[in-house]
Formats: sequence, C-alpha cells, structure tokens
Amino acid sequence: MQHPLRIYNTLSRQKEEFQPINPPFVGLYVCGPTVYNFVHLGNVRTFLSFDILLRYLRFRGFTVRYVRNITDVGHLVGDADEGEDKVGRMARLEKLEPMEIVQRYTNDFHEVLAQFNMLPPSIEPTASGHMLEQIEAAQDLITKGLAYESAGSVYFDIASYNKQGGNYGKLSGRVLEDLLTETRSLEGTEEKRNPLDFALWKKAAPEHIMQWNSPWGKGFPGWHLECTCMSTKYLGTQFDIHGGGMDLKFPHHECEVAQGAALNGKDPVRYWMHANMLTVNGQKMSKSLGNSFLPAELFAGTHPLLDQPYSPMTVRFFMLQSQYRSTLDFSNEALQAAGKGFRKLANGLKISRSLEWTDGENQLDSAKVADIEKAIDGFYKAMSDDLNTAVAIAELFTLLKYVNMLHTGQLLPASLGQEVFKSLKGNFIIFLTDVLGLEEEKPEINALIPGMLQLYREFKENKQYDKVDEIRASFKAAGLVIRDLKTRLDWAYDE
Repeated sequence: MQHPLRIYNTLSRQKEEFQPINPPFVGLYVCGPTVYNFVHLGNVRTFLSFDILLRYLRFRGFTVRYVRNITDVGHLVGDADEGEDKVGRMARLEKLEPMEIVQRYTNDFHEVLAQFNMLPPSIEPTASGHMLEQIEAAQDLITKGLAYESAGSVYFDIASYNKQGGNYGKLSGRVLEDLLTETRSLEGTEEKRNPLDFALWKKAAPEHIMQWNSPWGKGFPGWHLECTCMSTKYLGTQFDIHGGGMDLKFPHHECEVAQGAALNGKDPVRYWMHANMLTVNGQKMSKSLGNSFLPAELFAGTHPLLDQPYSPMTVRFFMLQSQYRSTLDFSNEALQAAGKGFRKLANGLKISRSLEWTDGENQLDSAKVADIEKAIDGFYKAMSDDLNTAVAIAELFTLLKYVNMLHTGQLLPASLGQEVFKSLKGNFIIFLTDVLGLEEEKPEINALIPGMLQLYREFKENKQYDKVDEIRASFKAAGLVIRDLKTRLDWAYDE
C-alpha cells in the first residue's frame, strides 16, 4: 500500500517524487508570521497545509526537523524596501515597546494554532535573534561582488548575480525586463543600481524604533535575508522543502532563492511548496472589504457575515475538504455542511475506539473486505498525490460506513476476519487523528453524560415522557443526541 510521495514543486512547475537529501531525515522550513497583529484565517490555512505535510511525512516514517520562524523586525509596511517596520509602527500606535507587540501577537499565534490542533515546530527562530548571521551574510555577499553598500544600506545586486550564472525570476516565472517595465514607483530607488535590487540591510532613520549597529552604521535587516539565514543555520546550505503562502512566492521566496545560491553556490531548496488563498463568497479575503475573519470571531460567531459560531475542528475539516493548492471559498453554507460532515466522522471516531473483536461462525464477506482494503489504499494514494486531502476524506467516509455497520450490528466482525477488522479500526483512527489532525471536541457536559443517560433510562421505564423530552432537549442544546439502540443506550454528536 506504499505509494511514492509526489509533491508539486513550484520551482519545476510539476509534481515530482519526493526524494530527501539525507533520508530518513527531512528538513522543512515554513515562513512564519510577522507578529504585529492577530493571526487571520488566511494565515491559518497556510499553516494548516504544512501541518498536514509534517504529519504525513512523519506518518510515512521520515524524521522531520520543522523550522518555522517568527518575523519580529525588518518586514516593512507594503512589503517594500522603504517605509515603516510593521512591528515598529504598531508599537508606536499602541505606545508600547516593540517586543511587547511581538510577545502579545506571538502568544496569540501559538494559541490559535493550538486551537486548530497544529503540531509545534522543532525550532522557532526569530529574526531579531539572528542579527549577527544576517550582518555576516550581507558582508559575505559584498565580498563576493553580489551586493553593494549605498548611503548606509546594503542591496543585493541582481545584474551581477545574473552575470555570474544566476537566474533571478526562475521561481516565480517572472522575466527581469517585464519586472522593470512593471515597476510603477521609483521612490526609494535612488540609492540602487537597479530598481529591482532588494535590501539586505537598511540604514535606520533616527526615529526608527528598531535598529542595530553594523559595519555600515545603525540599521536593520532586510525582510528576505532573515529567512535565508535562519533556514541555512538550522537546515544547512541546501535542504528539502520550503513552504509558505502563494503571496510569498514573489518577491520574498524569489529573493531567498537568489540569496541562497549567491551565498553557497547552489540552490538552497529542492522543493518549493505554496498554499493557495481563501476567498469569502467568491471574493478575496481582505480587511478593506470587511470579509476578513479572526479565528476568535469565527468560534464565537460574532462577525456580521457569520450565521452562527463554528468550532475549530469544523473549520479544520472545512479547510481539508480542498487540496492545499486550490482556492477555498468560505461561506456559511460550506461551513455548515462541513460541521455535519465532521460530526459524522467524530461519531465514527468515538465508535471505532470502542469496537472490539468478537469471534463468530460468519462466512467472510469478500466484497466488503475488498471495499475496505480499497478505501485504505485509496487514502494512502490520495495523500501521496500532493496531499490530496479532499480525496482522502472521501475514502474515510467509505471506512466510516463499515464502522457504523459494525456498531449497529448490521455487520459482524467475523465477516471481515480479524486482520481486516483491526485494519479498519486502526487505520480509521490513525488517518483521522494522526494524519488529518481531527479530534473529538468534548462537550461541556461530558462529565454529566453517564448520569443523565441513567436518568433518561429511569424516566423512560417509568413512562415519564415529559422528563425524557427534557433530557433529549438538553442534549440537543449541547450538540448531542441520545441513541436508543436495541442492546444499549448511547449518545452521539448531532449530525
């Protein structure tokens, strides 16, 4: 059932079989957030995409070092080489120390990702904690003739890089001449030899809050250089996978490719992966359009565009219903449908954990055995095909059908044989929890459920149907239902 893992490589613009540099070890770097504001759902989708990649790599037996940085300096408003630092600007507006802003929004980022059940990185470096490496890298590029100092700033020299065999634009597919034509504003380019040259180090104006000493005077690092330095330090001069959102492909990742190759004489990354964006009712999610949700608004249902609250696992499941490279449209209808689908799987998870093998005289049902084995293989095949979670989830629903049949007695364990029974139970749980990261969301009344079911049984036996209805209503209010089965009383998530 082992299908080779194939991933879409932005660099080659095609799916490639994944071959790590030093198996079974895998180096994975993902661009983390710039911590100047609350994390939004577009960010969440990107990090979820690489959480799935991390989980599947580990599931397939790889030892992954997952590095995800925190950008706390150097990312300027407008993603440009001129202007205010995003963190510094927020610090000035809120009259706080920049590191207070960094800490507040780093904490928020961690809390939100934990709510969505995302695994933490192996290493989480910060840009401000790697100032020495960035200064040394800029100096090294100057020495190699691939960067130059101008008025206290240092810029990467794209023309010299291309003359020495580089190919700036190869990741994004952009042509240098077209980029020059498209350059709308020349503001801040007077210091540059070429308008497209990008900053490795910027001279700080006296009022700039965040600045450090360097050989070129007081300043701060360029946004692109930090990721090159941190990924190189923890994963080596060439590593396996670099991920991020589609919006980072150019210029951020393009600049990383150039810097890494210029510093070390080889492409820094074997496989570049990019997650696509979220849309809302067909429109791009943005604050200016008023259709950008914070996770807290989603969980509480407080945004004007939301009909109701949606739980973290509902949203996680919703996002997994679309392959990470496709756009994903956010709507109440889609979320409500995802809620129903997730609760069906959560019920299956609850059931499958309680299923036990029992011997019997039943004849093996070869058609059902074949269907189960096909669905298990289909899950592997889908996940190995560039993490196609949409198809993988469809295979899970096939397995769910048999889990439910075992639960209701329509299918007896002996009809499957012990090996297939264990495979069905074990794989359903592992696929759902370990690979897709979906878990039951325990209701607040969880500890009271056994006692309430006992009361329900007694009221029913005594024909106190008004009390029976009251208990059913209280379960319904908590998103649960009571199931009167032939042999026992049970509860489930309301589908």
